[in-house]
Amino acid sequence: MNINEILNIKYPIIQGGMAHISKASLAAAVSNAGGLGQIASGGFKAEEVREEIKKVRKLTDKPFGVNVVLMNEDVEDLVKVIIEEGVEIITCGAGNPAPFFEKWLDAGIKVIPVIANVKMAKKVEKLGAIALVFEGAEAGGHIGSLNTFAELPAIKDSVNIPVIGAGGVYTGRQMLAAEILGASGVQIGTRLLTAEETPVHENFKRALIEAKDSDIMVTGIRTKMPTRVLKNDLAKKLNEIEMSGGDLDEFFKLAKGSGKKAVEGDVNWGSIYTGEGLYFLNKIGSVREILDGLMKEYEEVKKYFKENL
Repeated sequence: MNINEILNIKYPIIQGGMAHISKASLAAAVSNAGGLGQIASGGFKAEEVREEIKKVRKLTDKPFGVNVVLMNEDVEDLVKVIIEEGVEIITCGAGNPAPFFEKWLDAGIKVIPVIANVKMAKKVEKLGAIALVFEGAEAGGHIGSLNTFAELPAIKDSVNIPVIGAGGVYTGRQMLAAEILGASGVQIGTRLLTAEETPVHENFKRALIEAKDSDIMVTGIRTKMPTRVLKNDLAKKLNEIEMSGGDLDEFFKLAKGSGKKAVEGDVNWGSIYTGEGLYFLNKIGSVREILDGLMKEYEEVKKYFKENL
């Protein structure tokens, strides 16, 4: 894995820009532990992102990034803030990045788009992306239709820039699997939800730790915006509306703002976005413990295969 050389980080691990969650405290903890921390723009106004950028710089002198949600209603202001604040690395997704690429590149920003298929991978490479993140359907929150470990080799073969694998990465074994399939690094989100530094309510973390691997479901299929969440009262109600052919206005009314509600502690009627892999969320620990543990297992498994195959 070599994305660490491109981003000047110790470990080839990027923290996902999780809406309402990836604030300065988490981003700084990840960067200080050797990965690339990221500030989210999902759920935040442009000026709120500016404040988080200022905060993270007080907490770390290591590289960090900002995740740009392109469907954000004030995306133009967000792009302006990122350039004004001298952000050096961004990831971007949930929309078309083409209109902003020239501005970003002129500002010397390393742009790493999050893509969902080969067509998108080729497009962002032509635009000037320094690398890309392929996020498969094993991820939490809004998901695509292709799975990480099935599609990753095709994404790798389709471009000449580094590919970062995302979705379903919780262990060093999965990091090595991603590398074997062509990844130059990994992006993790759900794996960090039970970290001490992750700014979500204790109820949120306990819900994930106490859940079984079968307590995951996908809602929003009829809306063409499928979302992987933890099964709770809200998810069951949304699924009931969809499966019965009910009124989607009611669906959207219930879903609106539900992600923030869960982060604030309502684990029954909030959307707890989570990827596949709950089995590995079994305790609350520090970000450093999580990243060091991932790398230790990755190195041990890699060494084992070198010596025994």
